[in-house]
Amino acid sequence: MSKYGTIPASSSPTPPGGSSSSSSTNPLDFISRAKARGASALAARRPWRELADPRALSVPRGFSDAYRRARANLAHFAANYALVVLAVVFASLLWHPVSLLVFLACFAAWLFLYFLRDRDADQALLICGRPVGDGVVIALLSAVTLGLLLLTGATSNILISLLVGLLVVLLHALLHRPADSIDEEAGRWYTPVPPSNY
Repeated sequence: MSKYGTIPASSSPTPPGGSSSSSSTNPLDFISRAKARGASALAARRPWRELADPRALSVPRGFSDAYRRARANLAHFAANYALVVLAVVFASLLWHPVSLLVFLACFAAWLFLYFLRDRDADQALLICGRPVGDGVVIALLSAVTLGLLLLTGATSNILISLLVGLLVVLLHALLHRPADSIDEEAGRWYTPVPPSNY
């Protein structure tokens, strides 16, 4: 009774005669890994106030200014823009419940098979007993997601909502006047070779 209210040091006791199970099989480790990756993904997102600032909107002076703005804003607000496009597609699927369920199932598959999978540990995805690289996983998940969504009968709805989301993003990227520090950030994202004048 002297240990009442104490927290055990490990979540599962070591079985007799065996070693403790690896941390990758513990469901609590998966949840904490998911929280950490979700937090890091949300950390890449810029504040919505910065994105929706009406004082930063203006018409570009020419094609070169429009290109510079689009390049800088697409790099700076990439996570926000991805969320906007996903929200537009999700909202368009509200009128197609079967497509919405397929979308949510595919979203869960993407989370578990790609985004939340621990690539640092020896947890390669195995198909038919062979390890599969991330490129193959992305290609397979993309093909399955697209195929299933197109089979639900909401093809035109999905394509139109994607087009609307991309147009909203492009319009914002062209009209939002970037700060000077954003231009430097865009250079980091799109410059294939770092400058050699260090």
